[in-house]
Amino acid sequence: MAHQTAFASVGLAIDQLLSSLKSGGLAVQTPSASGKTLLEKEGLARMIDHTLLKPDATATDIRKLCEEACAYKFATVCVNSSWIPLAAELLRDSQTQPIAVVGFPLGACLTSAKAFETKEAIHLGAREIDMVLQIGALKDGNHAAVFEDIQQVVAAAGPILVKVILETALLSQEQKVVACALAKAAGAAFVKTSTGFVPGGATVEDISLMRQVVGPTLGVKASGGIRSHTDAIKMIEAGATRIGASASITIVTQTGAAQAGQY
Repeated sequence: MAHQTAFASVGLAIDQLLSSLKSGGLAVQTPSASGKTLLEKEGLARMIDHTLLKPDATATDIRKLCEEACAYKFATVCVNSSWIPLAAELLRDSQTQPIAVVGFPLGACLTSAKAFETKEAIHLGAREIDMVLQIGALKDGNHAAVFEDIQQVVAAAGPILVKVILETALLSQEQKVVACALAKAAGAAFVKTSTGFVPGGATVEDISLMRQVVGPTLGVKASGGIRSHTDAIKMIEAGATRIGASASITIVTQTGAAQAGQY
């Protein structure tokens, strides 16, 4: 009953948000202060998820990722769930936490599989979960399926925060609004732009829209194509509270340019 009530209430909220979008009411006129406040308090490194999600990543690569994260005091490392035991061991005495991606990168597996992967990853040491929503169901307008998918992962995660990856490059403006509203209603802690596995990543416009929809209480993670300090600051000024990147060292040291094609 509680589940049905929660989904019924989000339907009205979605209608109101879409109406506002059509009338121009969701246009962000000024940058959000939430990300900038966090930047001033914690520093840029503590807003970064140092990321390696390549299918051919090796144990040596994961060790290097974790060593870099500890050296630069990044907030987290983000890895595929099979690497969580190694990452958790390497980060045991550090300030950096391991993130597992779930249902990655397509989001098209069974909800029960996502819930199982979530529980197992947490058991093995994951301290945050980045899940991919059911993109096809969202584009079909099957909002109940998307809501259920997110809610089941949130339930499986318990006290561990869940970020919902929207894959914004594949969505219309209306679908981005709906996805954010569903993620918020289902109990997610963050909405996130991209997997980095499709062309097109985070944009200032998408971050602004996502922040406007979820309000000040949820996190917004910008990921995909962020390769410089300037890129990261633009996302934070637009409302991002977390940055997902493989070019993290370049971002915090403001040196050089990361190679194209990195997360």
